[in-house]
Amino acid sequence: MSAVEAPFAPILAELRRLTASVGPVVAAIDGRCGSGKTTLAEVIARQMPCSVLHMDDFYLPFSRRKPGWEGETAGNMDLERFLREVLLPARSGRPILYRPYDCGSGTYLPTAALPPRGLTVVEGSYSLHPLLRPHYDWSLFLTCSKEEQARRLKAREGDRWPAFEDRWIPMEERYIRACAVEEAASLVVDTTAFPL
Repeated sequence: MSAVEAPFAPILAELRRLTASVGPVVAAIDGRCGSGKTTLAEVIARQMPCSVLHMDDFYLPFSRRKPGWEGETAGNMDLERFLREVLLPARSGRPILYRPYDCGSGTYLPTAALPPRGLTVVEGSYSLHPLLRPHYDWSLFLTCSKEEQARRLKAREGDRWPAFEDRWIPMEERYIRACAVEEAASLVVDTTAFPL
């Protein structure tokens, strides 16, 4: 196990336990941007047979967002489509068929097809929105200090960092507070000291 993977070993152990005892498991990884959600999903995919889905594939096209969407909790997300195309099929053991939305081009990509798996992992902000929350068997909230979040995002986003500081982080923090996301998670993990 690599240095990046090692701190996540207890989470992997818990997911292995759940899939062995519960059967098919649908798990959510929510949390602050820069806290390691995507990294953890990649670690899980390397260590366990699973399907991984990203909330970033379910942004609403700008043409479908309501006026004032930035002030609305999850106003930039197509949660109903995510529920219909991903969570309900995953819960019932059916294949998942969905069209990822690509923000860069503003278009839907070709349909992706995922077979039923013993573990389905959903990663990303808004994955624990109250509309989606009842459809998970287990959930995780990742967090880190503001200083570490800024350091990671500056390294990852470069020139796009100011948009995170001014727009995306405040929107995310409103969602976390308004929907009591941290309190709703099965487990909370602080990744500040993790080598991400």
